[in-house]
Amino acid sequence: MELIVLAVVIASLFIIVKNYKIEEFKNINLKQKEIFRGDLLNHEAGLLVALMAKVAKADGKVGELEAEIIKHTFTDISTHFQNSQEVRENLKKLYDQEKDSFANLITICERLYSLTKTDYSKRLKYMEYLLNLSFIDGDFSKQEQEITEDIAQALKIEQKDYINLISNFENFYKNRANEKALSLEKAYEILESNPNDDDSNLKKNYRNLVKKHHPDIISGQGASQNIIDEATKKLQEINEAYEIIKKNRGI
Repeated sequence: MELIVLAVVIASLFIIVKNYKIEEFKNINLKQKEIFRGDLLNHEAGLLVALMAKVAKADGKVGELEAEIIKHTFTDISTHFQNSQEVRENLKKLYDQEKDSFANLITICERLYSLTKTDYSKRLKYMEYLLNLSFIDGDFSKQEQEITEDIAQALKIEQKDYINLISNFENFYKNRANEKALSLEKAYEILESNPNDDDSNLKKNYRNLVKKHHPDIISGQGASQNIIDEATKKLQEINEAYEIIKKNRGI
């Protein structure tokens, strides 16, 4: 069964980077960087970030790993623009704007559907990405289930495909839970740290490793499924190690 890694994670996703009107939407050549100053909510990039914001905040909190993944996703998207820093700042502003509002959820989904209505596989990839964000903290809450169900219906994702994605993630995290717990010594090894490192250095190492293993979701690198699965496992291992050390240190 296929599994998409975060933040993850979806090497085959393509993000709009031209200032097309909806009716002019087309796939773009990611090797060609464009200057972008349009309305992000008219493009897949902004619509995806808006949905990410709502999914991440659905259970009322955004975990540390979720925050790191979202931050690197902003960077991934913005690097495909000439005015990358401006786009990154606008994506962050959009995220902050959308994370506490759910009233326009269906409107956002309808816009995204209008851009991708002839490409079901792409919408399914977006759904995988959003579900992975929901599951990344190891807990698929009732609120997260409800919002992803609404998104799936609005994007016209077939129920069997939605259920299959849920099953894939549930099985993955169940298998992770059944694996032998990491020792404190192993946790430091995974984080490329040692017990003498202060909390600041520990957090820096954690963030660097998340960045290192966070795939560019819009590069279209075409990573094979086994590579994607390994990346998912590594990201979870890094997070588990960090949580073990934080608990041991009382931070």
